[in-house]
Amino acid sequence: MKTTNYTIKDNLLNNSIDFELYKNEKNILIQVFSGKNENDFKSTIDYLLEKLPNAICIGSSTDGEINEHKVQTNSIVVSISTFKNTLVKSSYVKKGTSFEKGEKLAKDLITNNTKLLILFTDGLQMNADAFLEGVSSISKDVIVCGGMAADNASFSNTYISCEKEILKYGAVGVSLNSDILLVKNDYRFNWSSIGVEHKITKVQNNRIYEINGMKTIDFYKKYLGENIVDNLIENAISFPLLVKRDKILIARGLIKIYDDGSFQYTGNFKVSDTVQFGFANTETILKDPIIESLDNYLNTQSFFIYSCMARRRYIPDLIQKENSAFAKITNTVGFFTHGEFYTNKKKVELLNQAFTVVALTEDENHHNKIDFLSEKIANKASNYSETMQILTHLMDQSSKDYDVQSKNLESEKFTSEILVASQKIFLRHAVHETNTPISVIMSNIELYEMEHGKNHYLSNIEVALKNIFNIYDDLSYLVKKDQVSYPCKNIDVIDYIRSRIDFFRLPALQIGSKFIFHTQEKSLNYNFNETKLQRIIDNNLTNAIKYTAENSNIYITMIRTNNQFTIDISSCSQYIQYPKKIFKEYYREESTQQGFGLGLSLVKRICDEENIRIAIDSNEYYTSFKYIFPMEEQ
Repeated sequence: MKTTNYTIKDNLLNNSIDFELYKNEKNILIQVFSGKNENDFKSTIDYLLEKLPNAICIGSSTDGEINEHKVQTNSIVVSISTFKNTLVKSSYVKKGTSFEKGEKLAKDLITNNTKLLILFTDGLQMNADAFLEGVSSISKDVIVCGGMAADNASFSNTYISCEKEILKYGAVGVSLNSDILLVKNDYRFNWSSIGVEHKITKVQNNRIYEINGMKTIDFYKKYLGENIVDNLIENAISFPLLVKRDKILIARGLIKIYDDGSFQYTGNFKVSDTVQFGFANTETILKDPIIESLDNYLNTQSFFIYSCMARRRYIPDLIQKENSAFAKITNTVGFFTHGEFYTNKKKVELLNQAFTVVALTEDENHHNKIDFLSEKIANKASNYSETMQILTHLMDQSSKDYDVQSKNLESEKFTSEILVASQKIFLRHAVHETNTPISVIMSNIELYEMEHGKNHYLSNIEVALKNIFNIYDDLSYLVKKDQVSYPCKNIDVIDYIRSRIDFFRLPALQIGSKFIFHTQEKSLNYNFNETKLQRIIDNNLTNAIKYTAENSNIYITMIRTNNQFTIDISSCSQYIQYPKKIFKEYYREESTQQGFGLGLSLVKRICDEENIRIAIDSNEYYTSFKYIFPMEEQ
């Protein structure tokens, strides 16, 4: 057996291939891998079969082409394999269900001495799981390889071919039939799960309607972000859904989005399947040898590689090394697919995000000269690769730690609603542990002042401590808001505002400011949650202290009308350029001031929950925050 590979440039086949080399060959297999348009693909095939009319030819559109050491895109690679003692047989199928297509193709191709099936299917409509089940129903003893056609991530027009027949939908294949042909296969996955497990709640074969009771598109928006929706299929390539089959993680790639928010994948799911998002485990790729045992391939005459498009796009530098390792042994060719076919212990699996390779030889005594490559990819990793290795390790370890925490929470019978990210768990414990020392410090300041009178240094400590108190209250509310019910009670709003002004009086005096409170009401009883009201008032008072010009006063005004009342907090502070952004987390217009920008975000969230309107008035002289509380139902 011998394989020779050609990259066709500018469709000039006559200048690329010496067809005289093949005129006396009887068993010829041609594989054509095309990253170009369908017309270029067809003209290439027509010309090849005109020059080699006795050859068997199959082909596929791609998301990248492999020619020896090179990984290419938008090219056409032609691979011509000749066999001395192997009969090549081809067939194709257009009609029927996915299962029926697999069944018919296997019946057409498999003989009593078939050693290998190379199968290509369309990459958009085929249910590859069902297709491979159809193949397996005819024989479980034949190794299957190949994959689903790709189209440079446009997900709109894949095509395959058998002889001169071009198919947009269906399957094509060849069988290699021989008494002496040796076939070995292998694969690399290197994708790891990340995040919590999710349940498929509504699915029909390879079309998922709901995950965790949510529309599939809403599920993706929640976990991958709103920003990826415009190019969701392409963006989701790097984050496939992983599902366990026979204790092995298998990825499933997204290939179509329907108007109803359901998603179609390359393979099947079942209701109650547990899935997680996957990510490329660069650390594993870097650490593991590319080829586990060179001795297995010393007599190999040809390698055929069918690898996932996500690998080329996510780890382009490393995938080049991955393919080159095999090309250093012998002739190597292949393409990047929408899904890979792999036989494992007489079971044919649809893989995604995987690298699959088939090693062929007709001569057991053939030996390749190899004096290298006990190395690992990591030995030649680039700075980028090393960074990805560190990042991957961090993600992987964080995910493992999170899994441990989740299991501990489950064992303690916490509800699933409090299985949150590890940062929030840490924050909850930190807030809880902070309460005691803050209370002890404040109590001792008050005791000292009662016994010895005011002290300048203690006054500074008290001011700083009150700022810490406000931050603590914000964090405490954030941590508890989803787990604790905050009841409403009757509050005298005027009296309550005075109490908070008194609490922050000393920090204001430190910058030469006083609180000036104006209202014509003696009292105003309002049914509201005290914790939420405190967050609104305290955050605005502390912000006023923080941003008000020194030696200028801070004004608080409360005005009541028939169906509402307004709390207005104004001061001489810098002009707010972007009022809509001021309520976003971590946004601060004055970068010199300390803080995280969380307070107003929290205030906005509370106001939205309680139907409180906010109005901001800001110019070069003053800034005013107005909060309009409804009173219709009071």
